[in-house]
Amino acid sequence: MEKIRPVPLNQKKILTPIQFIVLGYLLFAFLGSVLLSSPFALQPGVKLEFIDALFTATSAISVTGLTTVVTRDTFSLAGRTILAFLIQFGGIGIMSMGTLFFVMRGNQIRLRERLMIRADQNQISLQGMVKLILFILKVAILFELLGALILTIHFIYNYQAPFLSALGMGVFHGISGFTNAGFDLFGNSLLDFQQDYIVKGVIGTLLLAGAIGFPVLLESYSNLLSWRKQRKLRFSLYTKITTITFGILVIAGFFFILLSEYSSTLAGMPWSQKIAVALFQSLTTRNGGFSSIDMNIFSSSTLLFLSLLMFIGASPSSCGGGIRTTTFAVLLLSLKAYLEGSNHVKVFQRELYQEDIVKALLVFFLAVILIFVSVVALAAIENFSTTEIIFEVCSAFGTTGLSMGITGELSKAGKAIIIAVMLIGRIGLISLLLLFRTRRPEDSFHYVKEHIIIG
Repeated sequence: MEKIRPVPLNQKKILTPIQFIVLGYLLFAFLGSVLLSSPFALQPGVKLEFIDALFTATSAISVTGLTTVVTRDTFSLAGRTILAFLIQFGGIGIMSMGTLFFVMRGNQIRLRERLMIRADQNQISLQGMVKLILFILKVAILFELLGALILTIHFIYNYQAPFLSALGMGVFHGISGFTNAGFDLFGNSLLDFQQDYIVKGVIGTLLLAGAIGFPVLLESYSNLLSWRKQRKLRFSLYTKITTITFGILVIAGFFFILLSEYSSTLAGMPWSQKIAVALFQSLTTRNGGFSSIDMNIFSSSTLLFLSLLMFIGASPSSCGGGIRTTTFAVLLLSLKAYLEGSNHVKVFQRELYQEDIVKALLVFFLAVILIFVSVVALAAIENFSTTEIIFEVCSAFGTTGLSMGITGELSKAGKAIIIAVMLIGRIGLISLLLLFRTRRPEDSFHYVKEHIIIG
């Protein structure tokens, strides 16, 4: 009889990369809430309930921008600094900051760290992980510094702001803009800057850079270097699909807002302002969260269309959430292939893997279930219209941060639901699936296949 060996008590259970990443975001959200609720992080005389601190910290680490309090009136300089750090960590990914720490110490990036980076950035291959992370850090620093510099100078010379105040505003919004966090220190987002095209232009450029996807930026940079050496430009299928889908969604949102609100919300505005408002509002639904107009004055049809755009979200491996642009593109391409009578999805002289198509369907299916359950739960416990609830939930899932003003009026249970949706939106549904997926050996046999009636 074989002797059973007992498992040593001191044997540690090693976390998988996905579990480590999820635990990291949860830990940062909790630590952030503890710090933000501390007296030194608050304005004199202000008290913050722990649920509101947790909501704000989760919104920051998930770079959403939804908040139950007014950031400017609630947090001191120390609190705003903590908030900026949380936004930075959440925007470029926890493992990006971890990689920087490893590199600065001169440590070698081992396989386990590379697996964690791949999970955090939602990548497929392990190849070039460290290169991608270092590029993300360089791009983040470059865009945030340039944005902060331009905004600081603009606030000083055009709004006569004191240097330190202008610098603080510039740095905070440079970080919040590039990471698509949507947090602001103005008290009403960008409503006071509706005709300030410098502020909107800088923020809009930062939003675009942070939402298009870091692999796209890296590939574009590599192609720029190749073009300067008179080499042929070559873009991957991922970059082509991501860029085209991103552009189509921005243009679609722009025309929808312009046409649907032309005689109402945008009435009385000069053409230049109408175009600027429509374009900025379409771009910010990609995950920005900044708004140059009160969302409550939009029609229900516009709000529902913006909810759809927020549900789709930004590109993979970016600062944004949602189902991601590539998922949406794969679903449309699959539908197109089916209508054409083809069993294979082909685009740009390439054929998609069946596994990726199944993943896209799973992500969409789970996202719809998540949105539906969240909307029903909130409708049962909150006294808001269905449109307001759908808009809030889609904003949380897409980590966008746009709101119709109901966030601060949510009950504790309602805030808990939005907190969960924000975390899921930031972590990603694929990562969430892998978190619960069990490993099992390949089937040694198959049953006889049989068709069932569908539809």
